[in-house]
Amino acid sequence: MSIRRKASNPAFDDPTANLLVDGDEDAVRTLILAHGAGQGPRSPFMDGISSRLAAAGLRVVRFSFPYMARIEDDGRRRPPDREPALCDAWRRVIAGVRVPAGELVIGGKSMGGRIASLVADEAGVAGLVCLGCPFHPPGHPDRLKTEHLARLRTPALICQGERDPFGRREEVAGYDLSPSIEIAWIGDGEHSFKPRQQSGRTAEQNLDQAAAAVVGFVGRLD
Repeated sequence: MSIRRKASNPAFDDPTANLLVDGDEDAVRTLILAHGAGQGPRSPFMDGISSRLAAAGLRVVRFSFPYMARIEDDGRRRPPDREPALCDAWRRVIAGVRVPAGELVIGGKSMGGRIASLVADEAGVAGLVCLGCPFHPPGHPDRLKTEHLARLRTPALICQGERDPFGRREEVAGYDLSPSIEIAWIGDGEHSFKPRQQSGRTAEQNLDQAAAAVVGFVGRLD
């Protein structure tokens, strides 16, 4: 079941004003998922992964970054907020969900997961989940965004498509990543885990694989 809590006059700068909550309120673990740069918390990818995780027993909370809340309101495309504003939004959501940090897992799709990785250690959360990590811009493997990942202390799972242009399997193998990070490779997947038809796999199977990896990871945090 999905519950949308909507303020009568939404404050776009308050990322806790509109939350999507899936799963049992009494679940042992709450997972907060942030959306990627180009699509909001109700994208097909976010709906698909959230429904799977909730069905497996997790409580999943989704939110909109302030720039995305404005897009959702008036339909005008905007670039993402700057990194400090995105990090601040994450901090406000973590505080607003009111779950003890030791019971909380944070993460998200692409940009949302990367920003979560920047605040995970300071927030003291139990774990971090990145769904399609943007290790570098597509076509620019020399412009790595991995420096903080070498120092990360929070237990982390990165679900990454084998063909992800933001970091393919053969590229990631050479990165200096913290021992707290484990990677689940999604068969023949691109950035949203969609495989090629000739691979014999389907997008649904790959979402199932990613969800199973997340559930297993969260279970091991106990």
